[in-house]
Amino acid sequence: MSSAASAFDQWIRSEFVDLNTALEELYFAQDDRARVEGIGDDLKRDLLRKGRALIAPLVAEGNTERRFDSAFDVLGNLGIYLGALRRHELTNPDRETESPFMDCSALGMHIAASIGVAPRFTSAHLGTHNRAVNGVQKSFTRLADERLFIDANLFGVLGYKSAGAALMRIPAIGVSAPAAALLLREAKAALEAVIRHNKTLYDELDADRFFYSVRPYYKPYRVGRTVYRGVNAGDFAEINEIDLLLGLCRGNDPYYAQLLEEKILFMPPEDQRSLRRCLGMRPLLDEFLELVEAHAGADWFQENARLFLEVCEAHGRAAAQHHNMLVRRFIERPAGELDATHLAQLTASGPPLDALVGALQVLRDKRMAAPGAGTDTAHDDLARIRQALARGGAS
Repeated sequence: MSSAASAFDQWIRSEFVDLNTALEELYFAQDDRARVEGIGDDLKRDLLRKGRALIAPLVAEGNTERRFDSAFDVLGNLGIYLGALRRHELTNPDRETESPFMDCSALGMHIAASIGVAPRFTSAHLGTHNRAVNGVQKSFTRLADERLFIDANLFGVLGYKSAGAALMRIPAIGVSAPAAALLLREAKAALEAVIRHNKTLYDELDADRFFYSVRPYYKPYRVGRTVYRGVNAGDFAEINEIDLLLGLCRGNDPYYAQLLEEKILFMPPEDQRSLRRCLGMRPLLDEFLELVEAHAGADWFQENARLFLEVCEAHGRAAAQHHNMLVRRFIERPAGELDATHLAQLTASGPPLDALVGALQVLRDKRMAAPGAGTDTAHDDLARIRQALARGGAS
């Protein structure tokens, strides 16, 4: 890391966090907690001035080191800074045709083009690629609820990554292999861990603090003339690899293909490569269906197909939990209490809240293989395997 990059990183981990925390306390003390403009203007001026002074030498330097880890880290710090400017209404894509911070945009686009990612901070920058210094990882504020949100989110992501990694090994050995049972058990255990971490968020995260003091940092903002959507906790490969390998979602489904296309540049390059490789693999569901008639009574089928269904069920439970508990408690319910003047820019992904919730419901139903959901799901195919297990087990 260059001296300029190091100086910016140190500021992001120290005074930047203090300024944001002070502003959040001012906002939260108001009757209208969503009001931002005209509050703490002296703190905002410090944030703007000091950050741009540290970014200036980085703009001149560019991605000169040609090292992914350094470039990705600088992009993350730059994006975290721009995310804070957006949160404090120092920039807003609805009132601009281009970013007012073209020096920052130039640096972001330079780095992003060189490493093949979106030119803004992504969930990886505050999760899997968030390096701790003396036990402390980067964050926007020092609020305990933000720390809880970042930690529990990462724990859940790591669970999904473990499940995806286990499932990715099965196509090469086939669903009838003895080791497939081991890998399916690993995937199930990892998904159960995701469910536990989601429950921790539900039980311990303060809904008001999340809604008013954490979520707003994840909004869309412009880089150059383009508006880039906000950060999504699902911007990593393995959750989609689980969808695809289980056969609950399909790469040739127009709805799901659009989802993959929209998120791929928000993932680190290694995730992009892994997801593209997965798209060329045959779903495990299809392999079980091909073998079901001839081998339903075989010991391997009884064990491996049962475990496969248990993995599908665990993935569906995690999806239902996320939507039915987390989205409703931490976004939908507090949004219902929000003044109408603040609703237009509520969601991190850009669309209105009802459209976002509707899209999340479709994805939940696919992952649950829900019957009669108004969208194509794997419900009937999974039912066929269950029936075959019952017949084979009784023979």
